[in-house]
Amino acid sequence: MTKDNMTFKGVLLENEPMSRHTSWRVGGNADRFYRPADITDLSEYLKNLNSNEPVYWLGLGSNVLVTDAGIRGTVICTSGVLNTIKQIDTTRIYVEAGVPSPKLAKFSAKLGLTGAEFLSGIPGTIGGALKMNAGAVGGETWNIVESVETIDMCGEIHQRTADEFLASYRHVEHKDRANSKEWFISAVIKLSEGEIEKSLQTIKNHLNRRGATQPTQQPNAGSVFRNPQGDYAARLIERCGLKGFCIGGACVSEKHANFIVNVGKALSKDIEVLIKTVHEKVLQQHGIDLMREVQIIGERKADEVEN
Repeated sequence: MTKDNMTFKGVLLENEPMSRHTSWRVGGNADRFYRPADITDLSEYLKNLNSNEPVYWLGLGSNVLVTDAGIRGTVICTSGVLNTIKQIDTTRIYVEAGVPSPKLAKFSAKLGLTGAEFLSGIPGTIGGALKMNAGAVGGETWNIVESVETIDMCGEIHQRTADEFLASYRHVEHKDRANSKEWFISAVIKLSEGEIEKSLQTIKNHLNRRGATQPTQQPNAGSVFRNPQGDYAARLIERCGLKGFCIGGACVSEKHANFIVNVGKALSKDIEVLIKTVHEKVLQQHGIDLMREVQIIGERKADEVEN
């Protein structure tokens, strides 16, 4: 909640159903849901939040599971608003956190730049890609990051270079833990000169492959588990005979075993229990402790699954 109930340029909704904003189409209500008008407005909003207000960030709502009990605090949604993308010079692009990853892939390809094509297959925003070092088909986000802009809980904006961060497989952290409570709001991407038609064809190939191998027509949140070193989570899950296994309205995809789909009226609890069941089966049968890629956020009811 903001101090003195101040007004801002963005859109503030109260008791907003998160099922409207997550790619699984599940989740309870958030106390407050704020979509800032721009970075300046976001800064002002954060500066005027009560110091004890919990804050959560959301892009396109992929890679996240909101509990059925919902979120106590404020959700800041960057999707559709922090959407500036522009060419800086011959090989560099400025992109804000709310820009969908596939949009950056196509934008850079049309400029004759190569290196960002892999982003076409990532169903999230640049903010999310920066946070988790999103990757696909051999590419990773932080391999093309030159610098980033971050914002802290007090609304202060910071300029950071890529070498201030440690990026690994699906994980990013600032080398100085004192700066760990900052969120990405934009980045400068450094690419290489390429050929427009070649890059566009690469993107087309990535999208065709994604459509053929992933359940893109059903509500899902992307890959549920990280791939263990030297193996694939999907292979291990499939070897356990779990393709098509369902709990309530949540099912392990028949198309790709590392995806869980909402086949109709699933609860967040159904998805979470299914994630836990898959994890336990793989551990029992293969001795591999899969690490969850999906982030679970929100309050819990007495009968809900523990993390």
